This record gives sequence, C-alpha cells and structure tokens, in this order.
Amino acid sequence: MVLVVIKALDILEFVARDSGRTYSLTEIAAGLNMNQATCVNILQTLVEKSYLEHMGRKKGYRLGPKAYDLTNNQAYSLNLITAARDVMENLTRSLNETCLLGVIRNQKRFIVHIVHGDQDLQVRSPTERSVYETASGRVLLAYLSEKELAAFVASVGLPSAENWPGADTPEGLAAVLAQIRADELLVTLSPSHIVGLAVPIWQQTQVVASLSLFLPESRCTAARKKEIIQALRQAARQINQQLAS
Repeated sequence: MVLVVIKALDILEFVARDSGRTYSLTEIAAGLNMNQATCVNILQTLVEKSYLEHMGRKKGYRLGPKAYDLTNNQAYSLNLITAARDVMENLTRSLNETCLLGVIRNQKRFIVHIVHGDQDLQVRSPTERSVYETASGRVLLAYLSEKELAAFVASVGLPSAENWPGADTPEGLAAVLAQIRADELLVTLSPSHIVGLAVPIWQQTQVVASLSLFLPESRCTAARKKEIIQALRQAARQINQQLAS
C-alpha cells in the first residue's frame, strides 16, 4: 500500500464526516494522529486538485467540488444551482448559446453549472480556468473585498499585459475592476475570437457567482450583442430574486 495515498484518503474521510463545517489543520492532524508537516503537505495537494477547499487560516478546510463530482453529488453550491438552473435553461433556449454559472474556488474560476446550446459551432470551456482569462472570472474578481483581492494577487500575481491589457499593474487592475463594478457587466474578446459576456449574481449585498454567456465573434453582431446583454441582465435579476426568497 502507498502510505501517502492512505493518508490523503483518511483526510478526505475525516473532513467528509460533516460536509457542512470546516476543519482546522490542528483538528485534522490531531484527529488522525498525523504529523502536522505531513498533514499540511497533503492538504495543499488536495486543495490544488480541488478535492478540498481552504477557506482561510482561521476557518480551515472543507470538501471541494471535485469530491462531490466523484459521486455526481450536487450538494456543492446546491442553493445557487437550484436558483439558477431553470433560468439558465430558459436563457440558453431563447438565445441558443452556452451559458455558465461560475464561482472562484481555490484561486480559479470554477463552473458550478453549465447549459449548452445546440449550435453547430460550439464553444467549450474547461471547468477550471484562470480567473484572469475569463469574463466570468474577472467579474467575480471585481467584487472581492480589498482584503480578499490583496490575498488573491499575493497568491497568483498580477495578470500579464498580454493576458489582460491594462490590468498588469496594481493601479491598472484597480481601475478596470472599478469599471466592471460601475457597469455590472463585462464583455471580452479572446485572441481566438470568442466573445464572453458576464454579469454578477447577488445574494442580498454579496456577489456569490457570475452568470456568463460566450459565443464565436462571428455570431456576435451589434444587434445580437445588445439582445444578449438584455437577456443576460434579466436572467441575473431572476436568479437574484430566487436567492432572496
């Protein structure tokens, strides 16, 4: 048997005993009679692979999205998905374009729900992507608190000028994020000619996700873009209302 694999599984089983709470490093190491240095190394790997989430030094660790994916368990972000699912289905049905619901998990943009259109030319997006590379990720970044944003940048660094022109300095990043908040909308065009449009999803006074839609530039005429933005904003309002009820 491979001892480190057994220890990793022991950690997952320990945290999974109560998926509604978080466990500190001290709790996990003591509960499993494990050396803290060994434990933290395994925890870091599980976080990097999204089987655990690190909620901060004081809060500790909880199960991550990949742990739920193993059993097709949608309990992860269930309230959010429940509020958004039907709205997203209607949005894709009306526009016939792919839409996704995204959150930030372990410093990545993570898709918690996606609805695909049935166009011949489809745009696909991996479940996890750099926050800086996507419209959905950038919108989420714009609504982090100052402390959360500082911690994020300290962890992953600033975006490159090539990846996000104008946001490659602290001042530039602050300016573009302020503009996103002012507009409550972001439209991006990737080097591969994919247009991304994203808006925030609110639960009371907090942004908890972003709703986005993406399509080839060839399908995004000025009139189509206006139609999509209107539909995207309306869908976001409906999800906000569901989350508030």
